[in-house]
Amino acid sequence: MSPCLSHLRPKLLILLFLLITSCTAESFNGCFSSIISFGDSLADTGNYIYTHPRHKSNSFPYGETYFRRPTGRSSDGRLVIDFIAEAFGIPLVPPFLPKNGDFSRGVNFAVTGSTALPSGFFDERGIVLSVTNISLGDQLQWFKQLLPSLCPASSDCRNVFRRTLFVVGEIGGNDLNYPFGQGWGGIDQVRSFLPQIVFTIKSAVEMLIEHGATSLVVPGNLPIGCSPSYLANPMNNSPGEDDRDSKTGCLNHFNAFAEEFNQQLRKELDRLRARHRVNIVYADYYNAAMRVFRSPHRFGFDEALKACCGGGGQYNYNVSVSCGSVGAQVCKDPSLFVNWDGIHLTEAMYRSIAEALLKGPYTYPSISSMCHPPPTPFTTM
Repeated sequence: MSPCLSHLRPKLLILLFLLITSCTAESFNGCFSSIISFGDSLADTGNYIYTHPRHKSNSFPYGETYFRRPTGRSSDGRLVIDFIAEAFGIPLVPPFLPKNGDFSRGVNFAVTGSTALPSGFFDERGIVLSVTNISLGDQLQWFKQLLPSLCPASSDCRNVFRRTLFVVGEIGGNDLNYPFGQGWGGIDQVRSFLPQIVFTIKSAVEMLIEHGATSLVVPGNLPIGCSPSYLANPMNNSPGEDDRDSKTGCLNHFNAFAEEFNQQLRKELDRLRARHRVNIVYADYYNAAMRVFRSPHRFGFDEALKACCGGGGQYNYNVSVSCGSVGAQVCKDPSLFVNWDGIHLTEAMYRSIAEALLKGPYTYPSISSMCHPPPTPFTTM
C-alpha cells in the first residue's frame, strides 16, 4: 500500500479520491530542486513579451484562466513546463530576459517563435522568420552567460546540477511552421531540413551534458496536422483531395511528417543515451496529444479542432484577426477546447499532456526513473 494511504481509516471512503489526488500531485516532490528550460512558445513563460511588449500574448484574454492576466504565455493559463514544475514542487520557472528574477530554483530561456536552426539558414532560403530570429543556439549562449552564477568555477557542475531537470524543448516545430505557413517549397524540400534540425537538438543536449547536466527531458513535436493554423490554411487543402483523417479531422500528411521528425529525434536520443551516463528522456508530445484528438469527449473536451480565441471561420482561426485583436471571438469556457488561439493549446490541454508525461506511458524512459530516490508510484482506483 502507498505510504500516503497507510493511515487511512477504512470508513473514510469519502476522502479516498482527494487523498489519492494529493498523493499523485506530491509523488514527484523532492526529485529535483530546479528546472532549466529551453524552447519556443510552448514553453515561453515571458521572454518574448519582454522584448515585444505590444505582442498579442501580452494582452487579454491571454492568461485569463489561471493568472487572470497576460504573462507572455501563449495560452489562457499554464503550460506543460508549469505543470511539470508544480509536480516536482518547484516554483514556476521564471523567464531569463528580464534578468531580475530569482534563478536559484530554475530559469527559462524559451522564446516564442524560436527555431532550432539559426536564422541565417532561413534567410538563405527566403523563409521569413516573422516572429523572432532567436534560435536554440542563442538560448544556449544565454545559458553560458548565466552559468557562472548557477555553477561557480570552483564547483563540479555535475554535482551542482545533479538535482536540476533540463527541459530542451519543444524546439524545432517552428523550423517547419515557418516554411509550411508561407507555402515555401514542398513537403519533400522541408523534409530535407529534418536531419539538420535533429542534429542541432542533439548537439544542444551534448553541450548541456558537457556543462554538467545529468537529467534531461527532450520533447518531440505535436501533431501539427490537427492545428487550426494548418487546417485553415488554403495552401494545405488542395481541391479534389481529401487528406483528412476520417475520425479526427486532422491532416494526415502533416501528422505523418511530425511523426517522421519525432522518430529521427528519438533515434538520436537513443544514441546519446548509449554514449553518456546521464538520464535522457524523450517526451512523446505527439501521442500524448493524439489520444485526446482521437477521443476528445473522453478527456472532457467538446472542441478538438476549433480554436477558443480567434478570427472566426470553421476553425475560428484567421491570420488577419488573431487572438487578442479587436474583433476576435473568444469562447466562454476554454477548458472545453483543446486549442487556444489556432496555434497554441489551452491550459486544459497542456495539463492533459503534462499528466500523460508524468503518469506515463508517454516518456521513454519514464520521468520517474530519473528521481533519486524514486517517487511514490501513482495510485490507481
